[in-house]
Amino acid sequence: MNIKSAKFVKSSSNFKDCPEDEILEYAFIGRSNVGKSSLINKLVGIKTLAKTSQRPGKTQLINHFIVNNAWHLVDLPGYGWAKVSQTQRESFGKMIQNYILKRKQLTNLFVLVDLRLEPQKIDLAFLEYLGEKEIPFAICFTKADKLSNNQINAHLSKWHQALLHVWEEMPSYFVTSAQDGRGCSNVLDYIANINLQVATPQA
Repeated sequence: MNIKSAKFVKSSSNFKDCPEDEILEYAFIGRSNVGKSSLINKLVGIKTLAKTSQRPGKTQLINHFIVNNAWHLVDLPGYGWAKVSQTQRESFGKMIQNYILKRKQLTNLFVLVDLRLEPQKIDLAFLEYLGEKEIPFAICFTKADKLSNNQINAHLSKWHQALLHVWEEMPSYFVTSAQDGRGCSNVLDYIANINLQVATPQA
């Protein structure tokens, strides 16, 4: 998929305030220090589309962007150890849960995970939750440029072991980097294939 345009649409504090059209949505979520905004910007080729910050937890609203005038990219608040109050954390949790469970336009959720880290309980629990709720998702392992190929394979092996305790087969996943762009074309092709499947009536 070639990205010809990507523009900000709106920010919402509640899924009910999100755009009312029927455009397919691909949302991105992850722990608050996973490099989500940087990867989004790399995907669309616009360095300043999603706001990045040295302070984790910058994203505090549901942010919609229209890509190629065809589909919405959605930047969701991060989960994890963002330095926000307990009240804010609870608010984010409810906001995210309502969006994921009730937003009918949500077509696929990309869960971003820092590949440098051991499998984290919070990420594993979140993925299991998505499975229980039958939410379509794929994993984006981020910051692959920080690891050697041998390290990447070793870390992926640990994730395979952890996930196959719950899943019958490995969920769809991509090894990505916001620095060198690896995996970005694969993510975009994945989206393009889903768009095509939705647009093509099944026989």
